[in-house]
Amino acid sequence: MTVKIAIIGSRSYTNNRKIQKFIWELKEKFKNRLEIVSGGAKDGADKYAKKFALDFDVKYSEFPAYHESHNMHCVMESFRYGKPYNVGHYHRRNKDLVEYSDKVVAFCTNGEVTNGTLSALKYSHKIEKKYIIID
Repeated sequence: MTVKIAIIGSRSYTNNRKIQKFIWELKEKFKNRLEIVSGGAKDGADKYAKKFALDFDVKYSEFPAYHESHNMHCVMESFRYGKPYNVGHYHRRNKDLVEYSDKVVAFCTNGEVTNGTLSALKYSHKIEKKYIIID
């Protein structure tokens, strides 16, 4: 059975070594059953989640906002993407990502939870999905 771990967090998060170590330890524990899930942001925690999942040959899945482009890592169908920009797409993406994942891990600089990360964590709490915050 696959274990889907969402890695989310601030776009300003820069401690790539912490995310690298975290994913490596998950891979050691779950082997080929591990799947890393991300929102696909080009910076911060999402960027490092993607980089190290792919570097370590871990299954990787992505949930970009619907106004962004579909790519080979997207879980959702391509027709959902390429929509006109709407800030609500980020919140819908966060809900989709949380629902898809087994657990959510938020990497936050100095423990400060940004609005987008907070959106995902509030939804995790609402549906009783386990999550942790790492700074």
